[in-house]
Amino acid sequence: MSKANFELRLVETPGETQGKEESPSLRALPTGGPIEVAPTVRELTPYQAVSSQAAIESSPDHQTSFKLDWNEATVAPSPRVNEAIAAYLSGDRSLNWYPQLGSTELIDALTGYTGVDADHLLVTNGSDDGLHLICSTFLDVGDEVVIPVPTYNHFMVFTRSRGARVKTVCGDDPFTQNLDEIHRAVTPDTRLLYLVSPNNPTGVVFGPDVVTDFCERYPRTLIVVDEAYFEFAQVSSIGLVRRFPNLIVTRTFSKAFGLAGLRVGYLATDPTLITGLRRIYNPKSVNTLGQVGATAALGDLDSLHEYLQEVRDSKEILRDFFEDRRVEAHITSANFVVLRMPDLPTTLQSLEDRGVYVRDRSSYPGLDGCLRMTVGTREQTRRLLARVGDLFT
Repeated sequence: MSKANFELRLVETPGETQGKEESPSLRALPTGGPIEVAPTVRELTPYQAVSSQAAIESSPDHQTSFKLDWNEATVAPSPRVNEAIAAYLSGDRSLNWYPQLGSTELIDALTGYTGVDADHLLVTNGSDDGLHLICSTFLDVGDEVVIPVPTYNHFMVFTRSRGARVKTVCGDDPFTQNLDEIHRAVTPDTRLLYLVSPNNPTGVVFGPDVVTDFCERYPRTLIVVDEAYFEFAQVSSIGLVRRFPNLIVTRTFSKAFGLAGLRVGYLATDPTLITGLRRIYNPKSVNTLGQVGATAALGDLDSLHEYLQEVRDSKEILRDFFEDRRVEAHITSANFVVLRMPDLPTTLQSLEDRGVYVRDRSSYPGLDGCLRMTVGTREQTRRLLARVGDLFT
């Protein structure tokens, strides 16, 4: 029997009331019940995108705050980015047209930066869009996905939205590769293995030798390497996409290049997989200003390298600071550090009281009592420690 909700209304039927007393007619009309989400989405836990941005902007002295919770660049992008965007807006090209389809000019610039040919590259609306595209293209209900944890949790939302079965791998020490556990988890039925290198939030790096081993051992498994923090670590597997047809490497302009607000990312893989991804890829998904800005950023690698050196120097300042105070600090190869505190809630509140916003990672496997903190320039780091140094004595 139908579960539709109905209500009975009195309506007049034309012609029925002529020459006789008016008599009501009962007609069943649907009321319009709630629209349910798809079954594969219904049980998902949304990705918790907790940001300090609103709190900082509402503070009267927000410019003195330290936003260290999302691993964004702590400086503005290359001046060439603003110059290129301003030139575009003041020129004879207008925003009333769609973006350049497929971001072809940006792909030309990326071939020089990555050393990978254009037919191996696809530009996406941030690397999140690339990861979502991969899951939407290659995963179906019941497919097995192996994910070492702790890691970037948004990818789990993408996989589970497809109805895939996620098998997480957690070793005794989250700050090591735990390769034996990963190999034990991967089976002939594993459709996809997701690795973040450097890993967020632990900083673990899976180098080309490790990735090569996975690609060779599991040729029927799609190996996805998320290299959002590649620029900081300078360790990459992107060149392997020419060799292995089961490898996809994703990257972003949101971190080291400082273009988080423009949402530009890209992926590199075998042309055959590019063909598959294009089945549902939206070629106009990357906005015009994002394409212009990212292309300009690639034209000023000196600015990038200066910032990377600042972050490396800052990590050494932080290493010395925390070693002197015997604080458990994991100085990663990315642009963040992880601290384990004996009283994390008190530490977080004390930092926030001083205008310092970091990320609580204590709910992640193996990271009880841990916070993650973005690393900025040397000058920013010295100002930070002057403000909060006494909290770690």
